[in-house]
Amino acid sequence: MADRRSVAPLELARRAPRRFATLSALPFLRLRETFRGRRGPLAFLAVVGPGLIAGVAGNDAGGITTYATLGSSTGLRFLWILPFTALLLALVQESVARLGVVTGQGLTDLIREHFGVRWTLFAMIILLIANLANTVANVAGASSALAIFGAPTLLTAPLAALAVWLIVVYGNYHSVERIFLSLTAVFLAYIAAALLANPNWAEVASSLTTPDLGGISAAEALLLVAVVGTTVTPYMQFYLQSAVAEKEIGVEELGAARADAILGSAWTNFIAVCIVIATAVALAGSGQAISSAAEAATALEPLAGTFSTILFGAGLFGASLLAMAIMPLTTAFALSEAFGFESGVDKKLGEAPIFYGIFTVILVIGAGVVMIPGLDPIGAIVGSQYLQGLFLPIVLAFIVKLASSRVLLGAHASPRWLQITGWAAVVLLFGLNAAVLVANLIGVGA
Repeated sequence: MADRRSVAPLELARRAPRRFATLSALPFLRLRETFRGRRGPLAFLAVVGPGLIAGVAGNDAGGITTYATLGSSTGLRFLWILPFTALLLALVQESVARLGVVTGQGLTDLIREHFGVRWTLFAMIILLIANLANTVANVAGASSALAIFGAPTLLTAPLAALAVWLIVVYGNYHSVERIFLSLTAVFLAYIAAALLANPNWAEVASSLTTPDLGGISAAEALLLVAVVGTTVTPYMQFYLQSAVAEKEIGVEELGAARADAILGSAWTNFIAVCIVIATAVALAGSGQAISSAAEAATALEPLAGTFSTILFGAGLFGASLLAMAIMPLTTAFALSEAFGFESGVDKKLGEAPIFYGIFTVILVIGAGVVMIPGLDPIGAIVGSQYLQGLFLPIVLAFIVKLASSRVLLGAHASPRWLQITGWAAVVLLFGLNAAVLVANLIGVGA
């Protein structure tokens, strides 16, 4: 087995100018420099980042809307689905982190090398379409969150996109990662919102641990499929593996990288539980339909107080801003890797023009679509969720196959039990997608 970096080292030594020196200078954010080479729990602090960021990026505007819809329409009844999605996400992200650490390559690189150009082209087309739609959804999410406080979309959409562009293009990997890690703190708002809702904690515990499968309507079944699809999304895995490779995490740090991936999975699903609790307690049974996370935030005010609305809106803005950066970056990484272009946040603009060009075009399209007067972006949100859901089992099949290869990973290949679990998840997701397609074709309702 050959470590990719020992054969063809990634050109990551050159650093972009430190345009975000103030943030980079904060000691509690200089984790890589401070703790690299340490042993024990301190070694984890040198590696933390890619898994946590990838995980929380899944709680974007579309994800928050899905969880808010689950809580407002079904109460706490289906809270038990989230521990299962947490386990599935942890298994997937651990495999992806392992692939990135041992090979030093992005997921697109490995798909091209081991499955050929046709499969790579197919994967890239679906990823591009889905991520374009998701970027539109998240620009809309950031703008609608600020609209709660009276800010106009025509101003907030381009400014949010510009802020993300400046952070990525004029930062380097470490400064960008620190900003992303800082943004994960906004999700604390959803913990506070759940606590302010004052739920019956005994009922919450029972709902988390006792699956209720009786009398599920067709609409509820489709909603559960959407929850799975929005929790374990393909773009998260493409981003995670590219970030692990670009951070140059060594094989000796593999255990810490796996812990980071699992932590990200647990954290993102814990936040999802909080969103469901907040909306279930405040909105379930109220008869108020929720079609967006911003509507959920506004609807909380008369039932849970103004502070809950502010917290929910602030969380939506931070989550959307993070996803606005991650999705175009994921697409830029994937397309650049697929066609052999220079890529990486540590590259200067002139060193990776295609990479930054893709990133810029997707951001501009996202902001431009949201600024079109009278256009409702909900179609883009719904369409992107369907595309991600349909794409997921295909990407997961790639991941399971690659992570099981002893030729590729040697002693770090997936053990038999994990291979069986992975393939079972692929079959289950294909089955769920087939059920969704059939339900849509025959026009199943509630």
